Amino acid sequence: QVQLVESGGGLVQPGGSLGLSCTASGSIISIYTMGWYRQAPGEQRELVATITGGGSTNYADSVKGRFTISRGNGKNTVYLQMNSLKPEDTAVYYCHADLFAIYRAAYWGQGTQVTVSS
Repeated sequence: QVQLVESGGGLVQPGGSLGLSCTASGSIISIYTMGWYRQAPGEQRELVATITGGGSTNYADSVKGRFTISRGNGKNTVYLQMNSLKPEDTAVYYCHADLFAIYRAAYWGQGTQVTVSS
């Protein structure tokens, strides 16, 4: 059974920084892409950033230059460093992984709340 466990959410003031991490565990054979999505109240879930096994990254225009996604050395962990946070970054952030365990499938973490407010 595959699990994605996130940590690092919380409350931060505008202009502040916050880091998220997510570790995938279970009978994983290979991880192709990991990433972060977010969903604000009343909004659809949207892509924040993704990173492939080879290190190629993709960012939403709204976070380019402020957020940085990276993978751990073991490749089963993904990080999101968020700087210059804005109130509009407030959302539940979900970790996502496209991986091969018994078969290839997409998995989601349980979500972690990020609130940017003074």
